Amino acid sequence: MAEYPNVEQLGPPSLKVEGFQLWVHNHQFPDLDDYDDGNWLSVTAHCGRAWASVWASGSFIQVMDIVGFGEQCEKLAEGKLNSALMDPYEPELRVELKKTDSLGHIEMTVQITPDHLTQEHEFLFEIDLSYLKGLSAQCREIEKKYPVRGLNG
Repeated sequence: MAEYPNVEQLGPPSLKVEGFQLWVHNHQFPDLDDYDDGNWLSVTAHCGRAWASVWASGSFIQVMDIVGFGEQCEKLAEGKLNSALMDPYEPELRVELKKTDSLGHIEMTVQITPDHLTQEHEFLFEIDLSYLKGLSAQCREIEKKYPVRGLNG
């Protein structure tokens, strides 16, 4: 049975909203500058609520997934989109924000698994527009620390 990560050793998450946290540790391939391989990140993700807690670690997300999610959160806050989606190629994590009414209520769905062949976990949270500015800012901070590589190659 896998052990939970030591949260104190992880430090503060790079991205946090309600019961979802994402820690970005480094580039999976720190010496690669190409677009395809150089943008994978080593991360730890956690989602929990009401006695349920799911952790996933590995290199299953790219910088562009986080950048795109942050941009979509900004557009959702501005009323230009009705949803924002972080949907990496790998199946360990998926986060979707959907506007549910005209009052600014948003449903956040987090799908997370450490083993996509044998498990599925989904968490639902109710948030509102006030969360989106902070989410966008957190995504921009991750992009500053881990800029997209290989755009000019």
